[in-house]
Amino acid sequence: MNTARTDRWQLLPATQLKQFAPQWDELQQRAQPHAFLRASFLIHLLEEFGNGSELLAFKAGPASWMGACLLQPQGRGRWSNFQPSQLPLGPVLLARGLALADAIEQLLPELPGLPLALGLTQLDSLHHPATLDTPRLRSLHYIDTAWVDVDGGFEAYWESRGKNLRQNTRKQLKKVEAGGVTPRIELVEAPQAIAAAIEQYGVLESSGWKAEQGTAISAGGAQGRFYSRALEQAARDGQARIYRYWFGDEVVAMDLCVHQGDCLVILKTAYQQAHHAVSPSTLMRAVEFEALFNEGRFKRIEFFGRVMEWHTRWTDKSRHLFHLTAYRWPWLKSLHGWLQQRRAKPSA
Repeated sequence: MNTARTDRWQLLPATQLKQFAPQWDELQQRAQPHAFLRASFLIHLLEEFGNGSELLAFKAGPASWMGACLLQPQGRGRWSNFQPSQLPLGPVLLARGLALADAIEQLLPELPGLPLALGLTQLDSLHHPATLDTPRLRSLHYIDTAWVDVDGGFEAYWESRGKNLRQNTRKQLKKVEAGGVTPRIELVEAPQAIAAAIEQYGVLESSGWKAEQGTAISAGGAQGRFYSRALEQAARDGQARIYRYWFGDEVVAMDLCVHQGDCLVILKTAYQQAHHAVSPSTLMRAVEFEALFNEGRFKRIEFFGRVMEWHTRWTDKSRHLFHLTAYRWPWLKSLHGWLQQRRAKPSA
């Protein structure tokens, strides 16, 4: 495997990510240590949701990679990073010293054919500057995302949350217990237990609106296969957790999580729709967060989704994710902006 120093980006079929997993993961550990950006997680995504046209791009330094990303064609002259809906952030890794603006402008002309534009999506402003408008670059706000700092004891954190959250959680718990049900939370980390847990998660999703839209996880579907394989591998690496919340003998809420270093990411949440009146996901999260605060292993809990009203009950911290597009020539950026404005105007 040749990773000799070069000033140019190199392109390979994305299927070769397996071969270059050590280089990818070494850069990922330095750049953005989220478990969902590790090579093993991305390989499973490519296997289930790629179409074979994806490319692995990397920029080698004297001793290790300086930059890497997964790309896919979007039509004539247009490229973007690989971005299935199961991936919270774009698979774009840059070491310190390689600026995002420089990296995307250097990568664009190296792409096959006559590349006119390259879009990098769902970039985290925590790691990249979000204001990058130049004659050939356009940044666009995507969403705000929330996180929880695990700092201090749980009692202080809980007291800092809104009075409504604390009171409602207490009332809902009493209502459940008054029915003779004993709630409990279970932590699933063993690789051999992941597949069954994912199947249970699919049952919970199928009880709600995702079943109506056809987006619920099913054991035999692509999503079920992906989450089972990806979380099993993460569990073998000691980087997966599934929180399962029970009312007696019934699973009523679940969180699918991955973690790396001192950061835990909640990938997906589901609950049993039949119990929505007592908010089982809220009851689960209160116990889950208390356990995480008491454990003291993690410093951040990331949601990586659009900030919703329920997020603001758990935290007042948020930042933005953004898209960045590089154009081959400045006039292309101007033309694209003009066309977008015309499309946005109501017809006469």
